[in-house]
Amino acid sequence: MGRFASAGVVYLVGAGPGAPDLITVRGLRVLRSADVVLHDALVSPELLAEVSAHAELVSVGKRGYCIGSTKQETINDALVRLAREGKSVCRLKCGDPCVFGRGGEEAEVLAEAGVPFEIVPGVTSAAGACAAAGIPITHRAAGQAVALVTGHHGPDSSECTLDWDALARMPGVVFYMGVRHVAKIAAKLSDSGLASSTPAAVIESGTLPAQRVLVGDLSDIGTRAESATIRGPAIFVVGEVVRFREKLLDLVSTNASATEPTRPTN
Repeated sequence: MGRFASAGVVYLVGAGPGAPDLITVRGLRVLRSADVVLHDALVSPELLAEVSAHAELVSVGKRGYCIGSTKQETINDALVRLAREGKSVCRLKCGDPCVFGRGGEEAEVLAEAGVPFEIVPGVTSAAGACAAAGIPITHRAAGQAVALVTGHHGPDSSECTLDWDALARMPGVVFYMGVRHVAKIAAKLSDSGLASSTPAAVIESGTLPAQRVLVGDLSDIGTRAESATIRGPAIFVVGEVVRFREKLLDLVSTNASATEPTRPTN
């Protein structure tokens, strides 16, 4: 495949939710042909192996609630500088660049600097991890809406400006980056009127071989997550759609058994 990424252009590329083969075809073309790749900490090593042997690979990950992470200003400056040097730049982000990935911020910086850019969407973690866990992110029988929410800030902190009453009225809610606050988030939703029996799930390392899925309800999901020492990356799913996981898995198991060849008896 020939060169795809253009000189002097920054591509904000979504790497997908974890599994390396869930990147888009367009994203992979950019990754393979870019002169420089600035990547998040959680991008799969298998995906980074697709980078050209002549390309520069730069880690600009953010981990541990920004402790020891690359500052956003440093990333912004690098994107502008590298593009002005005439290099094609792939900014490889986990999930989708513009779903809690600061892609909008970086695009704004590039636009203000007069640097050409393109946003290459990716499979966001809510869609990818839920699919891998057998939880349909939406279902006609479970409501007409779903909210994607950041759980980064502690629910009781002044930095958290979420409307908990509004979220409690949503048929489904998916929290990103909230693994530290599962119990508090569940309590906030319950206090705002959502039934404590509402099904909930925590999905750790979604789409990866190490994926774990914990299922409970608002009353006990926090305890379950703590007991299982969920560390992340993980998403927290709340709503009736979680109930379909058991049904889907049962149907898959039943159908698989029905198609197994009959073993001869002695």
